[in-house]
Amino acid sequence: MSIKKDTKSYILTIAGLDPSSGAGITSDIKTFEAHGLYGLSVCTAVTAQNDIDFKACNWIKKEMILEQITLLFDRFTIPVAKIGIVQSWETLLEILQTLKELNPSIKIILDPILKASAGFKFHTEENLEILENVLKECEFITPNYEEIKALFPEKTIEETIDFISEKTNVYLKGGHRTEKKGWDEVYYSKIVKMNIPPNTAAVFQKHGSGCVLSAALAANIANEKPLEDACKEAKWYTEQFLNSNETLLGVHNYN
Repeated sequence: MSIKKDTKSYILTIAGLDPSSGAGITSDIKTFEAHGLYGLSVCTAVTAQNDIDFKACNWIKKEMILEQITLLFDRFTIPVAKIGIVQSWETLLEILQTLKELNPSIKIILDPILKASAGFKFHTEENLEILENVLKECEFITPNYEEIKALFPEKTIEETIDFISEKTNVYLKGGHRTEKKGWDEVYYSKIVKMNIPPNTAAVFQKHGSGCVLSAALAANIANEKPLEDACKEAKWYTEQFLNSNETLLGVHNYN
């Protein structure tokens, strides 16, 4: 009996487990598969939550996270990884450095989740040097307006964008904007800014929509889409997800 060659394209999510599957690793996997990719996952935390309530977060030990990652790279070729919640900037930096050791050319999309949509706060300690090193290891960082303000509260949004853009590309999600709501902004190659307006007049709020956008962006990069197309198509996919129904839990469907 002959063994067929594995022709699947792999992509990795490193994030928390959400039992409702609206956010976290299970949401990312659904997004990846909708984009024709085989999603691998490393769990950073086990949460007790649903689409409206967040009760608890139990962090996975750093050593176990790194062991999960290493074993996956022993078996699979992984060109792109998306990262969600991690306990601390220090742990995140070790994860990033491990990924780069295992694949120096890997592209990493970081969704800097600081607070769950239900209000639970994740790590909030600040260490400027560590955070700078984190940013330098990433291909993209995908904050929303609340997250980018929280990263450097002493800076204006414009100053923060300038600071981060010197180190990595930024996809700034516009769902939390007070003006021009739904307008996303992409800053790349340090000097280029691209506005992405909404493609629909209204959307239905969804649990985990930020996870979906960053996972869609990672998937488009893994599928070797040009950068601007990867960003525009990630927004289009997320809008389809938001409008897939009127509940807080969306449906994934890529056409």
